[in-house]
Amino acid sequence: MSIGSRLADTLLGMPFVILGYEAAKEPGGRVAAAEKLGVPSPELAVKVNGAAMVLGGAALIAGVYPRAAATGLAAALVPTTVAGHAYWNDTDPVARNANRIQVLKNTALVGGLLGVIFAHSRS
Repeated sequence: MSIGSRLADTLLGMPFVILGYEAAKEPGGRVAAAEKLGVPSPELAVKVNGAAMVLGGAALIAGVYPRAAATGLAAALVPTTVAGHAYWNDTDPVARNANRIQVLKNTALVGGLLGVIFAHSRS
């Protein structure tokens, strides 16, 4: 694997490790968002999702099962995005725009993760 690919995987994995750790350690308002969606045991679900992101991000950084790590991270982003950034439900224009930006950012992260999945399938 090239230095550029290792750097890309490291940079892509870092936000998952940092933000996943924060969610697992202090779920905060994420719990209410998960509860609103009817997620059973919302606090536990937020903590498990955060821990999964830490594990996936660390695996991506370390180059351990990168395709599986990227697949798991992409899957973990779906509930995070729907629960935490449902801009389509926002009536306040400022909140709507902020959440729309987060959805676009998460979409870009999924794109990067798909790049990892497909790049590693060729090697």
